[in-house]
Amino acid sequence: MSLLADPYALALACLAVIVIGAAKGGLSGVGALGAPILALALPPAVAAAILLPVIIVQDAVSVWSFHHDWNRWIVGWMLPGTIVGIALATGFSASVDERWLLLLLGVITLAFGLFRLWTERGGRIVAASNSPGWVGTLFGVAAGVTSQIAHAGGPPFQMWVTPRRLPHITYMGTNAVLFALMNLFKVPSYVMLGTLNRQTFMAAALLMPLAVVSTLITLRILRRLNSHRFYTIVYGLMVLLGAKLIWDGIT
Repeated sequence: MSLLADPYALALACLAVIVIGAAKGGLSGVGALGAPILALALPPAVAAAILLPVIIVQDAVSVWSFHHDWNRWIVGWMLPGTIVGIALATGFSASVDERWLLLLLGVITLAFGLFRLWTERGGRIVAASNSPGWVGTLFGVAAGVTSQIAHAGGPPFQMWVTPRRLPHITYMGTNAVLFALMNLFKVPSYVMLGTLNRQTFMAAALLMPLAVVSTLITLRILRRLNSHRFYTIVYGLMVLLGAKLIWDGIT
C-alpha cells in the first residue's frame, strides 16, 4: 500500500510540496516547514525521504529558471562546507537528538530575522555585508547538517547571503544552484540509511507534478517584486520559521 494512501497523509504531503515549492521559487528557508508538516502523518525519517526526490525535481525547475543569474563566488565557498555538513549529519544521525539542533537553529534564525527587520525598518538602507569567503564555508557546514536532518538548510544560507544585498534575482538563483547541488549530495546518504527506497520513491513520484507547478507559480510571482520588498518578506519568514523551529525543538 502506498505511504500516501491515507487522505490525511496525502493532504499534508501536498501542503508540504507547495511550501517547498515556494522555497524553491525563491523564498529560501520557508521550505524547512515541509518535512515537519508531512511528519504530522508519517515518521520524520520517512517524510524527509519522500520529499527528497520531490525537492530535486523542484531544484531542476529553479536552476533552469536562474541558470544565468547566480553568484559563483558564494556557491564556491559554501558548497564544500555543505558537503562536510551532510557527512557529519549522516555520521551522528543515530546519536544526536535533532530536537536540540532544531531548537538552536530556531533561536538563531528568529533573532537574526528580528535584528534585520529592526535595522532596516522604515526602508532604511543598510550597508551590504562583505564577510570573507571562509565564513560562508562555516555557514555551509551548518546548512549541510540541518538540510540532511530536516531539509532545513535555508536559515544558515540566509544568515550569510541575505546581508550581502544581492539583486533579488541573483539571490534566488544562487539559492537555487547551491541547494540543487546540496540535495544531490544527500541522495547517497539517504540510500545508505535505508530511508530512500522503492516505497518512498513511489510516493514521491505521485507528488512531482504538483512540485513543478508550485515552483513555477512562485517564480512568476517573485520575479515581479522589487528587491527591498523581497528582502522584507524573507526576513519576516525567518522570524516565523525561527519560531516554528523553536516549537519543534521544544515539543
